[in-house]
Amino acid sequence: MTSKLLSSLKLRDVKLPNRIVVSPMQMYMAKENGECTDWHLVHLGKFAIGNFGTVFTEVLCVEPRGRSTYSDAGIWCDSQIPMLTKIASFIHSHGSIAAAQIGHCGPKSSRQRPYDGLQPLSDKDMEIGEPPWEIISCSAEPAAPGYATPKSPSEKEVKGVVAAFGEAARRCNQAGFKILDVHAAHGYLIHSFLSPISNSRTDSYGGSPENRMRFALEIAEALRNNWPEDKPIFFRLSCIDRFEGGLELEDTIRLAKELKKRGVDAIDCSSGGIKGPNSLFSLATKSPPSPGYQVPLAASIRQSAKIPTMAVGMIMDPIHAEKIISDGSADLVALGREALFNPHWGLHAAKLLNEGQTFDDWPPNMGWWLEVRQRMLSSTDPKDWRIGPAAANAPKR
Repeated sequence: MTSKLLSSLKLRDVKLPNRIVVSPMQMYMAKENGECTDWHLVHLGKFAIGNFGTVFTEVLCVEPRGRSTYSDAGIWCDSQIPMLTKIASFIHSHGSIAAAQIGHCGPKSSRQRPYDGLQPLSDKDMEIGEPPWEIISCSAEPAAPGYATPKSPSEKEVKGVVAAFGEAARRCNQAGFKILDVHAAHGYLIHSFLSPISNSRTDSYGGSPENRMRFALEIAEALRNNWPEDKPIFFRLSCIDRFEGGLELEDTIRLAKELKKRGVDAIDCSSGGIKGPNSLFSLATKSPPSPGYQVPLAASIRQSAKIPTMAVGMIMDPIHAEKIISDGSADLVALGREALFNPHWGLHAAKLLNEGQTFDDWPPNMGWWLEVRQRMLSSTDPKDWRIGPAAANAPKR
């Protein structure tokens, strides 16, 4: 049986070698000026070696005040391009597609790193050289209890943020990325405009669903004006808010149709995050997530909006991932925490799905050693441990 998970996918003129994606994950390892480092090169490069067909950066913030922490990566100035170029080039050199996510953390900006507490920056943080900064959101309402009250930008200021997204797209293209993803989920700035829970504006960006979608749609248009026609654009959406009065699936299907009209090629389907510090908060108030808990969202949007989707969220098993693709629930599967746990997940998946007993699908400089390892584990006879030409020409037992 031919694996659907391992099959290629063409979006515009970009051919993805398989359907396995490394999901964008904030690592909090950038310099204070937003520049990535050799750490990011090693971190993201290992996934390309591990047979992930598409490798996303963490969210690259489109302006300094849109950072979650002082260690967030950025794409707000040209000095950030050279290291990103190096990263994209390495990923491409190993046969994978280098992809960039851009975004603005909005009301969840100016925070501590998660492992430091994920609380708003305070006087204590100021003592170690990390003072809080002014943040913005759709409306002047804190993202969570105890969080800072953000400034609600004027319509003119909103247009400035739209322009910043356009400039970020230009820089990502200059760096050599082939796919662009917009973070419009998890209570970040764009999501704060989309959700009726967080949007209490009375101008052209608030009230009706059309007005609440306006910011996202203007960003999509700005991206298409600054991003090549032959390269695809993804949008990561919180497809449902998981709170009463929040976004429902029908709202997101409607938005997906409008994004498609403006040149968006795929929806990256997540959920939650409009209340509380992170996207898991709304789940914790109900029931623990199960493997593939967001796949039905991807399936519904794919069917109703007639647009490719990417499923994400506790996808851990290659057999499960294969089923998601083969039954038409999604076009791509994205792994985050599972990719951190096993950077070679894509190689293990290929070996399992191809029912291979050898490591032929692995890079030869790695597979060669692993073949030896397998022989050593399966036989106590040193004659079976032969390596090099003698092993290749030895009679099969």
